[in-house]
This record gives sequence, C-alpha cells and structure tokens, in this order.
Amino acid sequence: MTSRLQLNRRAVLKGLAGVTLGLPLLEAMGKEVAQAVPRRFCAMYTANGMSLPNPKHGIDEWSWFPKTEGREFQFGKSTEPLTPFREHISFLGGLHHPNGTKADPHLCSDMWLTGAPLHNPKPGMFNSVALDQIVAQHTKQFCRQPSLVLSIDAGVGFLSRTGTISYNIEGKPIPAENNPRRVFDRLFRGDRNSAVAQREQLQRRIKLVDAVLESSRTLNKQLGQSDREKMEQYLTSLDEIESRLTASEKWIEIPLKTQDYSHLNLDATSEGEPREYYRNMFDLIALAFDADITRSVTFMLNREDGMGISDTFPLKLGLGRTHHNLSHAEDKEGQMAFAKYDLFLSEQVAYFLNRLQQFKDVSGSVLDNTIVLYGSGASTTHNPLNLPTLVAGGGNMGLKHGTHWRKPKTLMSDLYLSILRSMKIETPNFADSSGVLRDSIFSKV
Repeated sequence: MTSRLQLNRRAVLKGLAGVTLGLPLLEAMGKEVAQAVPRRFCAMYTANGMSLPNPKHGIDEWSWFPKTEGREFQFGKSTEPLTPFREHISFLGGLHHPNGTKADPHLCSDMWLTGAPLHNPKPGMFNSVALDQIVAQHTKQFCRQPSLVLSIDAGVGFLSRTGTISYNIEGKPIPAENNPRRVFDRLFRGDRNSAVAQREQLQRRIKLVDAVLESSRTLNKQLGQSDREKMEQYLTSLDEIESRLTASEKWIEIPLKTQDYSHLNLDATSEGEPREYYRNMFDLIALAFDADITRSVTFMLNREDGMGISDTFPLKLGLGRTHHNLSHAEDKEGQMAFAKYDLFLSEQVAYFLNRLQQFKDVSGSVLDNTIVLYGSGASTTHNPLNLPTLVAGGGNMGLKHGTHWRKPKTLMSDLYLSILRSMKIETPNFADSSGVLRDSIFSKV
C-alpha cells in the first residue's frame, strides 16, 4: 500500500533558504490547509462626516445613525439601500480616537486607520502604521499583492489633506491608485514580460534619484520643507512599487482564477458619472478578493475639506452644492441634500456588498469571509466624536450582525484590535487600544 505524501506548509517555506514565498495551496499539504478560507479586510472612507440633521428641521428620518439601538433598529432614509443586508451589517456608535480631539480636525482622515497622535508626532515620524497594513503584513504570503490602496484621487495628497488612508509600518503614506484600467492591469495582467519591463523602468527611476542625491549631499538642506516632503513621498512610492513587483513575480507561473470581466468599463473615470466610476472600482475590489489576489484593501471615496474631484459629485447628482459645502449646511434644504448624498453612497456600498455576496468561497460567500469597514473621521462637521461606523461581513469570523451597537467614548482602536483578532491576527494591541470590544458584534475575540 502506497502512503500518501504529506507536506507541512511551514516546513516547505523554511526550506526555501529564507525566501518568503506564498506557495499554492496543494492537496499534499493536507485538507485543512488546502481548504483554508481566506480572511480579508476592506476599509472604505468618506470625508466630511455623515448627515445627522438638526432636530429643529423635523427630518430625523434622514439621520445616518439609526434613531433606536439594538436589534430592533430601523434604517434611516439615507441608509435604506442597505436593508437587504440587515443580517450582514451593524452600525457602531460612540467610537472615537482620543488623539482626534487634540489634533487639527482636517487630520481626521490621516488618523482614521492609525489613531496616531498627530498633534504631537515622534521626531522623524508623522503617522503610524494603518490597520490595513497590519492585515497585509499577516496575509501577504498567501496572495499576489500584499495590499490594494485606492482613492478617488491618485497619490498621497498632503498632510491634513491626505489622498490616501493607508500608511506603512514607518508611518509613511502609501500612494493610492484611482484609474480603473491601471488597477485592472496591475491585478490581472501580471505576465512575466510586463513585470520585467516594469522592473527595468523602476530601476532606471531609482538610479536617477540616486544620481540626484549623490550629486548633492546637501540637497535636503537646500530644499524647502514642502520639496523635502515631496521627495520623501516619491521615494516611498518607489519602495512601494518595488515591493509590489517583487511579490507579483513570485506568482507568475501560478494561473489566475478564471473570471468574467465583460461587465467592467475600464475607461470610467472620476471625472465622469460618479455611480459608474464607484461601481467599476468596487467590481475590481470584489474580483481581486474572489481571485485571492489580495486580502487587504482600502478605498478613500472622498477627501476632506473640499479637496479633489469628488467634492463636485453632489453637483453632478443634482444636489445643488459641493460635498464640503453641504457638510457645513445649517439650513433644512442643505442638510436634506447632504443626507441624499449619504443615500447615494449607501447605494454604492450596497452594490459592493451584493457583489461580495455573489462570489463564493469553499465555505460561504466572499462577504462571509471579509470584514468590511465603512465610515468617516468626523460625525458632523469637524466633530471627532461618535464617528459614523458601519461594519459588514465576517460571518465566518464570528461577527454577529443585525444591530445598532452603541457605547459612548469607545476607543476606535479597540474596534480595530477586535477586527484583527477576528481575523486570527493575534497582535497584543493596536495604537492606543485598551482591549477588544466585549459584549459587541465580535463573538470570537
């Protein structure tokens, strides 16, 4: 009788002379490993807070937060599109970053996923690592791309008006991508020839930067603060591209999952119709999760303080004012229009959740095996307390949904630690966390 070969995944990896390589899940590694279900994370950020109308206007039914707590909550009009996912989502109230009350209110997007003390940064460091990058560090060996960082505007923006919500382990902003075609090519067209060409191009850019730095050892002293920050951001961008290419090359010989891309419009842009743009970006994220190309995604839907193209989206939707202007509205008409923009965003989030629910894993849907975080760094304009927060998915990770959970003065970092623990990432803490959320939607932390 022939005995069947059994491989230990850790032993195989250890035997590769220190090479960090995510091997395909072979049957020889055992049924438990081969059928292991991916655990994914996606964070989606919208700027300027959510609509919480002034009671004097008599439009409480348009409040983003449900007016009642517990499992008997009723959706407000601005979140009604999420009704079909009632058993897969929860509203969380009372959350905040303690450091958010001390910092410039425009820094709320910079710290949303980090909780860093941006009012008093450590020497040489502005921010700290973001939640998505902790996830990426623990899942990158299993997938082609450590993380996918998206934003309505490409790049990193600038301090207090950031264009990304993702920060690496050194607290440096990770440049975001906003072009559907470039995202698609990066995710689904990683052939060897293109990878080699990209690496050669990258090496030429790195050599050029090195030459500039070598020609003037006093360059940093000659440059102003703004130019030094731009140079730092550029170097960080090169590092990010290089690490991404290195990860992709290891997977070139392993075929991608066969998928249908026919519904995508890769020519959609943020300058066009907002609904079409958002849905194509959400389709790309869903496809990436389904093919297990990455397990960590961030998508910045809007930027703070009227920055970027998305500030005009309410105008394109016929709501009369820009996004930032609506967030400051005190009149009934303006607050109603702000709520209707929340309604539009809820429709896009519902579309995304539906796509995740349609894709199937070995056990359950992709939504069941993905924790989706959606929220803002302010409740109403520049208010860093009671941050609007919705958590969806993760049913196979112990999340028990269908409730409006609220506990005043709860640390946002405690939520983040609970997410990590639910994903079986056993880190002792995150940022200024004091522990996990007990008696909440997280049943396995």
